[in-house]
Amino acid sequence: MEIFRKRFRKIPALKISEWEVLNLPHSWNSTDATDVEPGYRRNASWYAKKIKINEVVLDQNYILYFEGANINSKVFVNGTLAGSHIGGYIGFEIDITTLIHTGENEVLVRVDNAYDPEVIPSQKSDFFIFGGITRDVWLVTKPKTNIGDLKITTPAVSNEKATLNIEATLNNVENNSNLSLTASLKNPKGVEVATQSIPVSQSNTTILFENIKDPELWDTQTPNLYTVNVSLVENNEVKDEVEERIGFRWFEFVQNGPFYLNGKRLLLRGTHRHEEHAGVGAAMSNKQHRADMELMKEMGVNFVRLAHYPQDPEVYKACDELGLLVWDELPWCRGGVGNETWKTNTKNMLTEIISQNFNHPSIIIWSLGNEIYWLPDFENGDDRTEINSFLTELNNLSHTLDPSRKTAIRKYYEGSDIVDVFSPSIWSGWYSGSYKSYQKAIDKYKKEYNHFLHAEYGGSSHVGRHTENPITGEGLIKADEWEEAIVQTKVSNIAQIGDWSENYIVDLFDWHLRISETDSTFVGNIQWAFKDFGTPLRPENDIPYMNQKGLVDRNGNPKDAFYVFKSYWSEVPFTYIESHTWTERQGPKDLTRTISVYSNCDKVAFYHNNVLLGEKERDISKFPASGYTWDVNFTEGENKLVAVGIPTNGTQVSDTLAVNYRFQKNDTAKELTLSYKLLENGNYLVTATAIDKNGLHCFDYEKRIYFQCLSGGELLKSQGTPTGSESIGMANGKASIEVIPSEKNMNIEVMVLNQSFKGTYLTIYK
Repeated sequence: MEIFRKRFRKIPALKISEWEVLNLPHSWNSTDATDVEPGYRRNASWYAKKIKINEVVLDQNYILYFEGANINSKVFVNGTLAGSHIGGYIGFEIDITTLIHTGENEVLVRVDNAYDPEVIPSQKSDFFIFGGITRDVWLVTKPKTNIGDLKITTPAVSNEKATLNIEATLNNVENNSNLSLTASLKNPKGVEVATQSIPVSQSNTTILFENIKDPELWDTQTPNLYTVNVSLVENNEVKDEVEERIGFRWFEFVQNGPFYLNGKRLLLRGTHRHEEHAGVGAAMSNKQHRADMELMKEMGVNFVRLAHYPQDPEVYKACDELGLLVWDELPWCRGGVGNETWKTNTKNMLTEIISQNFNHPSIIIWSLGNEIYWLPDFENGDDRTEINSFLTELNNLSHTLDPSRKTAIRKYYEGSDIVDVFSPSIWSGWYSGSYKSYQKAIDKYKKEYNHFLHAEYGGSSHVGRHTENPITGEGLIKADEWEEAIVQTKVSNIAQIGDWSENYIVDLFDWHLRISETDSTFVGNIQWAFKDFGTPLRPENDIPYMNQKGLVDRNGNPKDAFYVFKSYWSEVPFTYIESHTWTERQGPKDLTRTISVYSNCDKVAFYHNNVLLGEKERDISKFPASGYTWDVNFTEGENKLVAVGIPTNGTQVSDTLAVNYRFQKNDTAKELTLSYKLLENGNYLVTATAIDKNGLHCFDYEKRIYFQCLSGGELLKSQGTPTGSESIGMANGKASIEVIPSEKNMNIEVMVLNQSFKGTYLTIYK
C-alpha cells in the first residue's frame, strides 16, 4: 500500500506540501533505532493516502482496518477526525462510512510513539518501541447488515467425537424477518461434515454442532485445521460471509507435573520471538514473519512465547498452520502498576488481544505480563498490594473473556498463585551462577509451583567469536545461583566476565537441553530469544543496541547454537560440525583438539583428511554433543573434516568443514588490514583483520572498530547484524561490513580505525 509520511511539526497536516513516498508496513525507527547515535526518535508522524472510490454504495459500510500502529493513533478522513486508538501491537477498525464521498478521498493518520507512561509497555523495557504504521492496513467493505464477530469454541473434544459452538455477533439485524444464518464445517480435506441454518432476528446468535465424529485433532505434529464458514442470508441471497480456520484439541497442565496435549504427554520445546528484522525494524512483511516461524519449526520448536506483546496476524496464522503452541502476552512489561487511566488502557488492550486472537487453536496461554514490578513509572508503582489487586482483576477479566485457556506471568513471585501458570527467573550460567545449577533450579520450582513453565534462559554470543577454553566462571562466581538481579553493578556473572563466544553458548544450551529432554515430569522451557533484536538498553554490546542472545542473527542466519537445538528437537536427519564460523585456528603441533558434531542421527562417522576417526552412537545423557566428539590432531595448513550421519531409517547426511590450522601463535596486534570481495547482490564485503608484527592474523583481538565509507558508495549500516554495523567488536580478530556502490565506474574508498589503530584505507578500483 503506497502511502506518505511527514514528520509532525505542530502544523495542520492538511497544509503539508512535501511528502515522502513509501509503502506499508513502515517505521520511522527502522534504522534510526539501531544506529550508533544514542536514542531514537520518539514523537509523531503523519501518513497520508488518497483513496479513490468510484461509487459510494448505499447500505454498505466502509472501514479502515489497521493490523497495528505504534503507539497511539488518530485517523482523519477528508479533514474530519474519524476515530482514534490507544496502544500498539494490536489491530483496530475505524468506520469511515459517513465521511467519504464518490471520487478522491484523503486519509490522514497521525501516529505517535512518544513517551507515555499511561500506555504499556513501559519505556524501561528491554526492546525498542518502534513508531509508525508497522503492519498492514486494509480498506474493508461490508453490508450494513453484517456479521460483526465470530467466537468459536470447542466445549468437548475427544478422539471419538467433538462439539463446536459458534457465537455470532450480528449488526443491524433488528426489524428484519427475512434473515437466516448458515454455518458449515469442512474437515482438513475440504469435505463438509456439518451444516446448519437458523433464522435470526437479534444481534447475538449461537449455532451448535454436536457429535462431530472422529475429529482430526490439531497437534504440533499434524496441525489439522477445519474451516468454519458462516453466511448471513436474506431471501436466499448471501449478504455477508465470514470464514475462520479452527482446530480440535484439548490440553492440560498436570499439577506439579508435565503438560498434555490431546491426552498425550508433550514436552514443550519453546523459544521467544520479538517482532523485528534487520533494515525494517518492526515493519516486517508477511513473508518475513512467515520465514521466522518456518525457521523455528525447522529447528524443532513446538511452542513460542510472543514477547512481550501480541504480534502480526500472519504470525498466529503461521502458528496454526505449522503446529506451534502459543503463549500470547499482554505488554505489561516493567513499570509497575499505574494510575486509573493506565489501568483502563491496560484492561482495554487485554480485551482487544483476547477478542481478536480468540479463534486460533495454537494459543493456549494469555500472559498478563513480564517483570511487572521492575522500575516503576508511577509513585509507589511497585507496591505489591496494588500490583496484586490489579493482576487479580486482569486474571478475572481473562477468564471471563476466555474460560478455556490459562493465564500466566513471568518473574513476579508475589503473584504466582494468582495466575494459572508461572515462570520464575532462571538464568543459570548467564546472569547468575553456573549452567550446571539448572537441574537444581527446576527441581526446586517443580515442587514449589503447581504449574511451572520455565520461560527465558540462554546468553549472548557474537557470531564468529570462538575460543579453545570458554570462560565458565568456575572459581569466580557462586555456582548454585540462577536469579537475575535488576541492577547488575555489584553482580559477578558470565554476562559480565564471559567472552560471549559461540562455544560457551553452545555448551550452555547443550547442558540445559540434556536435562530438560530427560526429565519426565518437566513441562518444558522457552529459550530466550530466537533472533537477535534491538534494545535501547545495550549500547555497549559488540553490536551496539543489540540483544545478541538469538539463535539466529537479526537477518535470520543461524548461529552455532541453532544446531544444538536442532540436534535435540528436529526429526529431519542432519549433521553439523562445530563451527562453520571457526575456520582458522592455531595451537602447538601434536596438541589434539576436541571437535563436536551436533546431529540427531543415531550414528555418526567422523573423518579427518579422509581418515576415519571412528563411528559413535548418540547418547543424550552424555555431554557435550550427546557423545559426538572426536579428538583431532590437526596438520598445518588446510584440514578437511567430514561428519556422516547414519539414521536408522533414511538416507545418510553429511557435513564438511575446511579448517586452516597453524602451529605458530600470534603476537600482539600491530595493525588492521582491509580486504574485500564482490557479493552476488553487487555489493562489496569489506573485511578488517587484526595482524601482528609478523603478519599473522590475531585470533585473540576483540576490540571495537569503526568503518567509514569515504567515497564511491555507502555502508550498509545500522542493521544490527554481523555485517551491517559500522561499529562492531571484532570476532577472532575479524569484522566485516557490506558496502553499497553508488556508481558503476566510481572507485570506492573505505577506512577502518579505533583508538589503537588510527586508520587503514582501502580503495576498490572499478
